[in-house]
Amino acid sequence: MKAKELLSSSAFMMSLALIVALLTNLGGVFPGEVLDADLRSNLTVLFLAIMMTLALSRYTFSNLSPVAHWKSVLRAIVMGLIVASLIPLAGYYLLKDTEFGKEAAGLIFIAATPFAASVAPLSYILRGDMEHAARGTIYVYVLSLVWIPFIVWVTLGETVDIMTVIEAVIEIIGIPLVVSRLLTRFKMSREFLAIFMNCCIFLLVWLSVGSTNFSTSTVGILVVFAVIAALRSFGLGNLIEVAEKRAGLPWGQRVADILMSSYKNKGIAIAMCAATLGPDAAFAMVAIATSIVVEISWVIFMDSVLFNRRRMEKELAAEA
Repeated sequence: MKAKELLSSSAFMMSLALIVALLTNLGGVFPGEVLDADLRSNLTVLFLAIMMTLALSRYTFSNLSPVAHWKSVLRAIVMGLIVASLIPLAGYYLLKDTEFGKEAAGLIFIAATPFAASVAPLSYILRGDMEHAARGTIYVYVLSLVWIPFIVWVTLGETVDIMTVIEAVIEIIGIPLVVSRLLTRFKMSREFLAIFMNCCIFLLVWLSVGSTNFSTSTVGILVVFAVIAALRSFGLGNLIEVAEKRAGLPWGQRVADILMSSYKNKGIAIAMCAATLGPDAAFAMVAIATSIVVEISWVIFMDSVLFNRRRMEKELAAEA
């Protein structure tokens, strides 16, 4: 396999990022003195803002009427913001009054973030309803300008500066939404975008997982965070697949719904946590880093099992 093919493979790059980050972490060789918390926070916000700008620039504002497509818009909001937030929010409220309250705060940023901006391209690759996914991405990300500060204020309002949260949301989502409109006319190859995004994701995973101090947490709480992450991705994703298939919903809709509800934008969670929690971000990052490990496994599972090509062709042929 050529280098370009490997670099453009999300599953490969995520797996490689996880391996390198864990080796860096467990080997104690992460350059924390050079890449201190403030610098990591600034780099994370910068990388994510660039990624968001390029990703959102591929979506146009055509065919977006919320009146004509109200069912699609409503489904994206329900799946991408409400349903996807229930499990991490429940986990936070179960843990917030325990000795692991600081670590549990990371679950709030997982709950508050929308689905990954790559949901539409993935829907295209997996023969899902890409038009619905692209439309949903625009509306959900615009709504996230209010949704993220609201969730953080309701849950962590007493412990964070809400203005810092709002500023971070504007930097990470607001500005990219505006700047992306200037780039819509520029053509970019799918291969270039895939390689660039994957390299940025690699750096974000390394910066977050590689620098996370897991030694401050017990094995028990790490297992709890892993279970919460598995329920939110594997559990929720497979539950929606079974329920919607039994209801007779087509392949395209099931693919989009599963991606929207189970594939969170961890970059936003990392950036929001690093930018708003200050010293406590090191504790909260444990939940996010653990979730990243599980979600990478989920992406690989979706690509190789749940949405594998043989199953795709069989179901689409049956629908035709």
